[in-house]
Amino acid sequence: MKSITFRADERAIEKARLKASKLKRSLNDIFNDWLRTFSESESKDFDIDNYLKRFEYVKINRKISREEANER
Repeated sequence: MKSITFRADERAIEKARLKASKLKRSLNDIFNDWLRTFSESESKDFDIDNYLKRFEYVKINRKISREEANER
């Protein structure tokens, strides 16, 4: 098995470890299951209409500046 390294938010990792522990599984085992499922699934074209429909409840009451839109 090949070893890889990822960067992730520490809080997210800790929460995931706790959840995995409650399932009596390791985070590595759960990630490998996810990776297998992800790699075997058929890729679908991105449906922008469906995506926008999911988030149509989001309302912005003012114009956002270029700087605000590009903040990370």
